[in-house]
Amino acid sequence: MTPPTLPYSTVVVLGAAQYAGRPSPAFQRRLDHALALYRAGGVQTIVVTGGRQPGDPYSEGEVGRDYLARQGIPARALLAETRSRTTIENLRGARSFLPPGTPLTLVTDEAHAPRALALAKALDLTANASPSPLRRQPDWKYLLREKLALVAYRLLGVQGSAHKERAGETPPGPQL
Repeated sequence: MTPPTLPYSTVVVLGAAQYAGRPSPAFQRRLDHALALYRAGGVQTIVVTGGRQPGDPYSEGEVGRDYLARQGIPARALLAETRSRTTIENLRGARSFLPPGTPLTLVTDEAHAPRALALAKALDLTANASPSPLRRQPDWKYLLREKLALVAYRLLGVQGSAHKERAGETPPGPQL
């Protein structure tokens, strides 16, 4: 059995739905997991990501940040990225808040973690994942979508691009 990966000092909670200013059950599981990592020690910063649906007054990032603040995490340890709508945008948005090269621990659910890590690698981020649990009976369509997306990334050759950019070449594969 592999021991759990210790989190880096910066945790990024990938967005999930919020309803009228309250985290959805899936989002709350992610936030509670980030809270547990923070309370265990070593985590200095939590970036909560996620934008808003058209016409919605709340963003996922704001709702998540406010939820964690109500649980006792100091405001100085919390950042909210409030514009992203996809996983790749979550990661890019979180990266924009942090010094270059900051290693990240991604908090998302178990089914989404492999795809999120593949995207982090494609963005040349140093990242690991600390997945939150899925609900007792996860939606099989969601599980299938995550598996198929990960297979598609591998088939399309989604990979890191920093070495090609340094050489002045266009990176292969889809532009993320």
